[in-house]
Amino acid sequence: MALTLHERSERAKGSLAGLSVGDAFGDQFFLLANRDVSAETGTPPAPWIWSDDTEMACSITDVLNQAGQIHQDDLARAFADRMDIGRRYGAGALELLERIRRGDDWRRASRESFGGNGSFGNGAAMRVAPLGAYFAGDLDRAAEQAVLSAEITHAHPEGVAGAVAIAVAAARAASRPGERIEPRELIETALDRTTMGQYVRRGLRRSLGLLAKTPQEAARELGNGSRITAQDTVPFALWAASTRLEDYESAVRACVAVGGDMDTTAAMAGGVVAAHRGPAAVPSAWLEAREPLPAWLNV
Repeated sequence: MALTLHERSERAKGSLAGLSVGDAFGDQFFLLANRDVSAETGTPPAPWIWSDDTEMACSITDVLNQAGQIHQDDLARAFADRMDIGRRYGAGALELLERIRRGDDWRRASRESFGGNGSFGNGAAMRVAPLGAYFAGDLDRAAEQAVLSAEITHAHPEGVAGAVAIAVAAARAASRPGERIEPRELIETALDRTTMGQYVRRGLRRSLGLLAKTPQEAARELGNGSRITAQDTVPFALWAASTRLEDYESAVRACVAVGGDMDTTAAMAGGVVAAHRGPAAVPSAWLEAREPLPAWLNV
């Protein structure tokens, strides 16, 4: 049965809760004052401030709620107009979004970034789980729309591939709430529709042989996002989400426990898990600790 627009919006809202709390939780461990807080047994003091991962995910959710699909020009303007440099945007993203603010065409700006290669960073993937949840059950549409959302900032195939993999995983997870989805099925579903990005695909395939490993063992093979690339971030984030799909806290803590780009891996994994289980998956105390989402977001 096809989902109504309200049902799609609610699924995206649930995924956004998981993404934003994961982002905010992971981000706290970059703070010197919190580095002695155990990622396994404790939680940092509130409030938990979210980063650019959440800010951009909110713009995607807002555009979907208004239009029911990604309109690239509208999303590009939203990304640029709402950019708060205090949210720890990467240097490449700052330069690109400043160009769009000044009136440059996002298509040219995206292609010209990083010496004309386009970005293969993890930024397109970090923000996309709510889009996947919005298109729950329609995996081809989720992949198509993920490409559109990614191209604005990531012209390189690896950057696009990361977004597609996360979006498709979230779409599959959101299509079967309450049902068990085996880790291998979730990763293989994402892999089947990630037709670009040889290194992201290679990491996803490698993750299939690591499903019984510890987070530290998996991260040693797959990366932990420390290079800020799609290929060293997305495979581990999907490994964490798929192996802990019924336990939001465990998935997010696994991301923080291995270090690296902790807010981003936790945002990806948290967004996929909450796409499956809804906002109730997120511990209520964690939701209360996370700072409120932007006032402009109508959810």
